[in-house]
Amino acid sequence: MEIIIVLIFISITMAVIFLVFFIWNVKSGQYDDTYGPSVRMLFEDKSKEEIQKAAADKKAEQHN
Repeated sequence: MEIIIVLIFISITMAVIFLVFFIWNVKSGQYDDTYGPSVRMLFEDKSKEEIQKAAADKKAEQHN
């Protein structure tokens, strides 16, 4: 009988720990973008030159 009480206490403790981690992940934005990863493989990757050009354009816009 005593082991059942110990097991219930352990399971409730684990459930609370998982709940805390889940709430922490939700608040940190882990689950915000549910659509992007599912379609990311459908688009072509940008080349390094395109990425550098876009970054330079963005930096130039910020300075103006």
